[in-house]
Amino acid sequence: MRFTTWRPLAAAAVAALMAAFLTPAAAHATPRESRPVYSYEDAVREAVWVDTGLDGDGDGRHDRVAADIVRPREPARQGRKVPVIMDASPYYSCCGRGNESQKKTYDADGDILRMPLFYDNYFVPRGYAFVGVDLAGTNRSDGCVDVGGRSDVRSAKAVVDWLGGRAKAYTTRTGTTPARADWSNGRTGMIGKSWDGTIANGVAATGVEGLKTIVPISAISSWYDYYFQQGAPLYDSGPDWLSDYVDSPEARARCAAVQRKLVDGAPRTGDWTPLWTERDYVKDASKVRASVFLVHGMQDLNVRTKHLGQWWDALARHGVQRKIWLSQTGHVDPFDFRRAAWVDTLHRWFDHELLGYDNGVDREPMADVERHPDQWTTSKTWPPRGTAATTLHPARGSEPGVGTLGPATASGTETFTDDPARDETDWAADIDRTTPDKAGFVTRPLSRDLRLSGSSRVTVTATPTTPTAHLSAVLVDLGPDTVRDYADAGEGITTLTDRTCWGASTAADSACYKETRAKTADVAHTVFSRGWADLGTYASGRKGVPLTPGRAYTITVDLAATDHVVPAGHRLALIVAGTDKDLVDPPADTPALTLDLSGTSARVPLVGGAAAFARATSGTAPHAPAATHGPRARHTPQRVP
Repeated sequence: MRFTTWRPLAAAAVAALMAAFLTPAAAHATPRESRPVYSYEDAVREAVWVDTGLDGDGDGRHDRVAADIVRPREPARQGRKVPVIMDASPYYSCCGRGNESQKKTYDADGDILRMPLFYDNYFVPRGYAFVGVDLAGTNRSDGCVDVGGRSDVRSAKAVVDWLGGRAKAYTTRTGTTPARADWSNGRTGMIGKSWDGTIANGVAATGVEGLKTIVPISAISSWYDYYFQQGAPLYDSGPDWLSDYVDSPEARARCAAVQRKLVDGAPRTGDWTPLWTERDYVKDASKVRASVFLVHGMQDLNVRTKHLGQWWDALARHGVQRKIWLSQTGHVDPFDFRRAAWVDTLHRWFDHELLGYDNGVDREPMADVERHPDQWTTSKTWPPRGTAATTLHPARGSEPGVGTLGPATASGTETFTDDPARDETDWAADIDRTTPDKAGFVTRPLSRDLRLSGSSRVTVTATPTTPTAHLSAVLVDLGPDTVRDYADAGEGITTLTDRTCWGASTAADSACYKETRAKTADVAHTVFSRGWADLGTYASGRKGVPLTPGRAYTITVDLAATDHVVPAGHRLALIVAGTDKDLVDPPADTPALTLDLSGTSARVPLVGGAAAFARATSGTAPHAPAATHGPRARHTPQRVP
């Protein structure tokens, strides 16, 4: 096994010498980069239990959440305080974090030995503290998991408050000896993937003082949209299953009442309830004081990109400082698809946001987008300036269900029958022939590249034959390409055996992680944006009603955010169908739906707007290579964010 080290920690003697020069007076030079001048081996490792002010498990006392801390020893000796990087997670004991599923380990005194992921190894020598918080109901914390609700968010917010001197903590889970964060300067940044990043979103949406930045990776912005989209169920289970999945054994024994509330508050009807209002962070975007560095895989079929689109747009409306990375992967951490650039960028981001270093990261392009595997482009803003919502209309073609897509409104109808055994890859593969399960509409081959950047919406006017009906709408790039194989179990990466090291190590906590490389697939078409809805929510996205067979209904379906270039020679397609197998559950009935094309359209965010579409669909298209690869089998998305 080969080990390499990136920016290795200096020898202890050199570190001590450098630290001696980093006095408060020398700090006026405004350094551009924090350096690894502190000993990771000698770092303080401790645990505290923070009072959340809640009694979620109903035992008559306030819940305390465990916060494990790794911080450099030297700054406190020099009378200086340090900022905090924090990851609040439900996964530290049940399931592990990162590509290697690391869990926390402890010494005989209960202090942290191994903290999952590289954050402490890398940042503690550079003058940061790292805090790993066990959400209420998990690992060594009191309380109950409530899946993104008040308890989850207060678990982490209370720790931010304690770091700022506004909350109480204790040296043990049940004792009375207070613990003070007198080593913290009160500036905190939160980071985490999936549920962890979701908690960062939720805490930021409280407007808590002292939270300076968040880095949510593949994170949820509204829990309703994790389980449903516009009334259509995305999974066959609700938040009670997820709570039970991560609860500690003690929590399972004492949290039956919370479980019951999760069941009762999240009916499988798909109706919006107060439970979902509590777990909707988008509505509170106006409270966000922290900057946001958002990362998401554009083919994430677990936490789907509707979450990033609605969160990003809400933050933009309220002037929040933002940065974004969009990859071709599924539910994958950037440490595993762009490691060196990620560590460097994250380092500069935290230096700027938590240490105040003027390193220029805030003046760099707002967006990094993976256009092909390991090939990245940037945009000064995102979506780019000049992007405009452009309305495209479907029209009938020479065969049933094989239509055209363009700027002019058309008349006529198309009919399809829901087939729960078929999915978007089947529809795209059959785009040029009549099949009973879909209606497809396609542009001519493009003469120029056409870039879509942002969130699309598809308005459908449909007449069902049954009282229940679900709709899927997808945008497809028709043409051969080599992409990250997000449909594979690795969701776009292959894990190797060689390791590289990112920070300092101890005998119990290695900074060395398995390398990865892009897992690619040759494809004949790429579905790049999707959306689903229960047609019964036509009047209100928050409540469904039975349909009257034979009556026409109009509904607008939100599609997931993306940034995709349909190359010259390829075609852009809109497909409207029923159940998208494995991505949305089927309705109770098996409806046929008749589309009124005059009342059906797609509103897509085109860079260059309608003029760009006109240019791309005029002139002579270049010859495109023949598509020799059909659709591939898709890895079924998991139910765990």
